[in-house]
Amino acid sequence: MTLSVAIRHAFPGFALDIAFEAPPGVTVLFGRSGSGKTTTVNAVAGLLRPEAGRAVADGWVLFDTARGAWLPPHRRRLGYIFQEGRLFPHLTVRQNLLYGRWFAPKDGQREDMGRIVDMLGVGHLLGRRPGALSSGEKQRVAIGRALLASPRLILADEPLASLDEARKAEILPYFERLRDEVSVPMLYVSHSAAEVARLATTVIALQDGRVLRQGPAVEVLGDPTVTPLGARGAGAVLEAAVVCHHADGLSEIEAGGVRLFLPRAPHAPGSRIRVRIAAHEVLLSRQKPEGLSALNILPGTVESIRTGAGPGALVSVRTAAGAILSRSTRRSTEALGLVEGTQCHAVIKTVAIAPEGVGAAYPVGEDSD
Repeated sequence: MTLSVAIRHAFPGFALDIAFEAPPGVTVLFGRSGSGKTTTVNAVAGLLRPEAGRAVADGWVLFDTARGAWLPPHRRRLGYIFQEGRLFPHLTVRQNLLYGRWFAPKDGQREDMGRIVDMLGVGHLLGRRPGALSSGEKQRVAIGRALLASPRLILADEPLASLDEARKAEILPYFERLRDEVSVPMLYVSHSAAEVARLATTVIALQDGRVLRQGPAVEVLGDPTVTPLGARGAGAVLEAAVVCHHADGLSEIEAGGVRLFLPRAPHAPGSRIRVRIAAHEVLLSRQKPEGLSALNILPGTVESIRTGAGPGALVSVRTAAGAILSRSTRRSTEALGLVEGTQCHAVIKTVAIAPEGVGAAYPVGEDSD
């Protein structure tokens, strides 16, 4: 199921002019606050009528200004997941879930409630009311309610923004399952690079109402020219396979034939995963360093060096495992004599790989269509 969006709309002091085509999976709108993410989602939802544009989800035309086509929001068959669960406080979890059924077409294929309950792990909550749920449990119920409406498209507007880190870690695996097991495209808004790295099938990087770049998560996040959150938020994504788990609490993975170590990952040996490595956690050395505590040392070649008005530099290093970004200073890069084509080593501390930046890779193949 594909998603096609083109929108032009002007506000005082801001103009949105974007267009993108997204394959099945999770399409993440990524960028700073004020870049146009929520405006795009509101237009797709029918909460904003753009001056010009078109949105089509798997052949279902939501609006097309050139043809004068406009479906009202209640007929768009959308599942909307907000920052807060927005559950009905007087209804039980079961009743909140069944509420989504009211919007499902009577003659269409419906999601099995038992399967959704099992997938989201909310079976033991069915008799409770929202007031007795944690914030993470409320979000899981909100996801289930959206799915049981049998939507053609799911919209998620920063659904983890109001959660603390522990609750985010609880909910992210459910969004991964939603991406991998439910054949409904999702338009997901985020300004968290870690979320994008874990969930995105396609990234639409927005800046000042324009598309900065679009494409697979590994390619977009690994591009040093795409830093919608600034150099401080830069980082690359590697796709790898879990080799084994060691007794000392480390997991060994393989990316492009290179073995790496990270804190124990909750994935079985043989699983395909994504690993985000923040640029500020990567050191560079011209020679292979010895006598260091860092376990991950990758040889590579400098692809590019990006500098700005300040003292910082963002260096892209091509390794066998994939592109690695390193955030340093211009003084350091000059002292090392780094230029495009220079051979060097990227040094990554094992404990610097954050657990929230490790997730299941999107399954590519017949089962993902």
